[in-house]
Amino acid sequence: MQPLAGQDLLHTQPHPMHWLATATAVSAVVAAASFIQPPDATATTAHGARTGRHITAAPDPAKVTFPVNCGPNRLDVVKKTSGDLDGDGTTETVAVVRCHSETGTPPSGVFVLARPTDPKAAPRVVATLLAPAQRLSVQDFALQDGEISATLLGYSTLDVPHCCPDVHKSAKWQWKGGKFIESELSADASTEGV
Repeated sequence: MQPLAGQDLLHTQPHPMHWLATATAVSAVVAAASFIQPPDATATTAHGARTGRHITAAPDPAKVTFPVNCGPNRLDVVKKTSGDLDGDGTTETVAVVRCHSETGTPPSGVFVLARPTDPKAAPRVVATLLAPAQRLSVQDFALQDGEISATLLGYSTLDVPHCCPDVHKSAKWQWKGGKFIESELSADASTEGV
């Protein structure tokens, strides 16, 4: 019977020095690879910011004190979405809030939130798109290409029951000229029973 090829060769016998040399070589390759990256590569920091475009983590509405007085009731964040609304490379959050109620639909507030300059502070309310005092409720809500759109429900008079909003309109908000500009897309006040 013929011995297997390489069976008696010294370099085929593993020694601790071989393993140490292999581990050192692999470590050197991994370390070198971490320094060599394509020119358009970005790295994410622990706070979610990426170098290059400076995208930041979205502000958390749960940490915000909104300018809404709910009396003894709590304030609910019912919808939220995030994106770069003003093109500055940071992420803002748009939050739809309303006072908690077991019955009926309280009016909504729509607020834009930005990260604070102090990382330990709560996010800031930087714009009010819809104040609860306007007595409108947000039904549908979306953010696309920096444009916030919503379907709003309301009441034509104080006599309209709160169960049955008779005003339906669509609105959008977009950052232009250093502020949010609202555009009403359509309005429809129903005339049922007239």
